[in-house]
Formats: sequence, C-alpha cells, structure tokens
Amino acid sequence: MRDDAMTTIAEMPAGFADKVLSAQSTFRSVMDAMARPGSVQRVAASVGTPAGMMRGSAAIALTLFDHDTPIWLDAAMSATPDVARWLKFHASAPVVADSSIASFALIGDAANLPALDRFAFGSSEYPDRSTTLILQVDSLTQGLAFELKGPGIDGSAVLQAMIKPRDLFQRLAINEALFPRGIDVVLVHDDAIVAIPRTTRLIASGV
Repeated sequence: MRDDAMTTIAEMPAGFADKVLSAQSTFRSVMDAMARPGSVQRVAASVGTPAGMMRGSAAIALTLFDHDTPIWLDAAMSATPDVARWLKFHASAPVVADSSIASFALIGDAANLPALDRFAFGSSEYPDRSTTLILQVDSLTQGLAFELKGPGIDGSAVLQAMIKPRDLFQRLAINEALFPRGIDVVLVHDDAIVAIPRTTRLIASGV
C-alpha cells in the first residue's frame, strides 16, 4: 500500500470503539425513536466523526448502512471528501449522485433540503424501498414546540426543536396521501435523535 494511502487511513476518524455493542445500542435507540415518534433518544456509543457529521448521524450510519444501501449526500456533506471516504471505509456504503435511488440521505444543511419528490417514496408492493432522511438540526430541546400525533403516540406528543426547513412537517404531510409509501425522517443534534415516521402528523406548532 502506498504511503499516502496509509497516511489517509491513519488520519481518518475511527468508527465505533466497540463495533458489536455500539451497533446494538444504537439500533435500540433508533428503534425506540421510531416506536415513540417525537421522543428524544440518546446515542450512547463512542464513535469517531468526519468533519460535518454529528455523532448521532455517524452512529446511525455505522449501524444501518452497508454495501447494499446506496447513500446520497447533500452539498454540505459533500463539501469535504472525508464523509464519503469515511462511509466507504467503515460501512462499505456506496455514495450515489441520484437521490431518487438512495436508501438514506444525509442532510448537513437542512435549510436547503431538496423537494421530497427528489427522493424515493417506495412502492405499494415495497414501501420499504423509500429514502430515509437523516437531517442534522440546530436543537432537539429548544425552539418551536411541535405537537404531533400518530401511531406510537399516546394522544399527542410535543417536540421542542430548531428545525430547518421551517416547513418540514408541512412537506411531510404528503405522506398521508402516499401511505403506505412515504418518507421517514430522523432528526439529529449531536448525540440526540428524534424519529418522524411517515405515519406521524403535525397537529400544531408555536413558540
């Protein structure tokens, strides 16, 4: 192996400190978030992160991405080649230019989230063949209060967060017409994650 290649690998951020236990722990956090939409879950795993990627996003990537999951990166995530190299090295995940075939989309600049029809909605026969958006946001504990309802929520749930784009939930309203097709979203801030499955609806939002 060439010296420059070895140097690049040596300088690359690490993956999980404990691959098996960390992946199991992160998977439970993601499943708990999906089962209780709007609830804030924590990623406890120790994980290295390339520039521009939050710890929660990195842990999810190492847990859910593999060679069979094409990944799309927004402009912010693509601004440095470190993210794509890190994903390929640690998860063997292929990075694709066509967002419509991506299993996951990593969004570092959520304010400039592309229109949802740029992504895969799945099909009636295979609704799981949709794109899951992983959006990095400014806060999952401060900001506007969003009141949510849907499966997994007892009555309603309140999420207080700084989310961009500001009309995210309005955009996701398309899921109701598309069901069982649709877009699932995971919001990430540092080590905190919140899942917004395609069955979750916005009731109201305010300060």
